[in-house]
Amino acid sequence: MKKYNITVIGAGNGGHAIAGHFGLLGHNITIYDIDCNKLSTINKNGGVLLTEALNGFGPINKVTNNLGEALNHAEIIMVVITADAHRELARSMVPFLEENQIILLNPGRTFGAIEFREVFKQNGLSKKVFIAEAQSLIYACRVETPGTVRIIGIKDKILLSTIPREDTTQVAAIINSIYNCFFPVENVMVTSLENIGAIFHPSVVLFNAATIERGQNFYFYNDMTPRIATFLEKIDAERLAIGKAYGINLTSATEWISLAYRNISGDDLCTKMQKNPAYYKILAPTTLESRLLMEDIPTGILPMMELGQLASVETPLMNSVFEITQSLLEQDFRSSGRTLKNLGLKGMSKEEILDSL
Repeated sequence: MKKYNITVIGAGNGGHAIAGHFGLLGHNITIYDIDCNKLSTINKNGGVLLTEALNGFGPINKVTNNLGEALNHAEIIMVVITADAHRELARSMVPFLEENQIILLNPGRTFGAIEFREVFKQNGLSKKVFIAEAQSLIYACRVETPGTVRIIGIKDKILLSTIPREDTTQVAAIINSIYNCFFPVENVMVTSLENIGAIFHPSVVLFNAATIERGQNFYFYNDMTPRIATFLEKIDAERLAIGKAYGINLTSATEWISLAYRNISGDDLCTKMQKNPAYYKILAPTTLESRLLMEDIPTGILPMMELGQLASVETPLMNSVFEITQSLLEQDFRSSGRTLKNLGLKGMSKEEILDSL
């Protein structure tokens, strides 16, 4: 097995999991984060301890808060930060990137790879790098203490694509030689519109906003109720309609749970969410300013709405969730979020957008 030099950007839940797992698999791992507090225990212990669904200690070769040092000689760069920080990260990476490096967004949310392409273009990057996005994070996971991550569940199938699409086969082969769960698809329109997190997360937070603001804990998935699950299916129907308008037969959220995870019981979305072992005892956020709104609205719901508008697909529920969240959080997500204008796609027809991928 070839050992790769892999840099993991981000030392949160997902960063801990990928760094620890890929280190356990024998690769040379560098982990980067701007927060030195997240890195100190990993540095002291020499790696990340994995528990529950994965057990073992993944050694880490280098721990750094210096981006240039982190990217130096990296063959694969696993970006594991919230998608609302992708634009700034991409800009910061430009001076340090090297020829033929693979950048994989875990996940890209909606159009993460396009955002990276646009930032690189705006900043005059001339080097050939591979830009890929995964539909979702490999793991359901939580950092228990710095340096220790609990792997609650592992997905069996994650969609992957690159921009341009011609690079997908090559990138997927390399990534799957490390951990074989990535399924190459036609283009990033597929991985982006299969962003199930944008469907699951914001509405549940909004319907429980007062509970969260009062500081009352509940289980995000295990405490799902039938009417909220039905609402999620209705907003998911808008996502499916957008996909159809762009010639893509997307997987419904209800079907996706059974495809992504093993041992799923139940025939309806509510039951599947309540009984999914990978969702067991995952607590809801403790603040409304969590990634479930601050990330999933501007990098998930917003670009889906814009694609729908371009294709004359009505998205009243997405629009409502978007506007309510903006008002609740007093945010202007359109200014820096993934609008077609900010992605460099304004003025293009849906056919031209598909051709550009």
